[in-house]
Amino acid sequence: MSEAEVSEGHDPLKTVADALEAAVQAAKDGASNAREAAANMMPESGGMMSQIAYKTCYAISYGLVFPSALIAQSIPKDNALVHGLIDGAHAAKDMVADLKVKKESGEPTTI
Repeated sequence: MSEAEVSEGHDPLKTVADALEAAVQAAKDGASNAREAAANMMPESGGMMSQIAYKTCYAISYGLVFPSALIAQSIPKDNALVHGLIDGAHAAKDMVADLKVKKESGEPTTI
């Protein structure tokens, strides 16, 4: 078989070029299929993740707020402990307000 017959019947460079073209097309098809699969999966997984986040935050807040409210309701209002807590909270708020004023005026803050 001569070289002319090989080039007419079967060109190795054309075969390589066809194979590369097929590989590029397969990669493009694979990427588009992966994009479609990810787009279809995202709403499902996003919904599941948001439900997990919601239920976790709900459980934590319920677990903290309910016992705190129950304890707060069970403490008598007119005693030294409650008055001390209220006075301490007011003092802390006043200190924070003073620190904010000093910071805005540029004075050095000391606690």
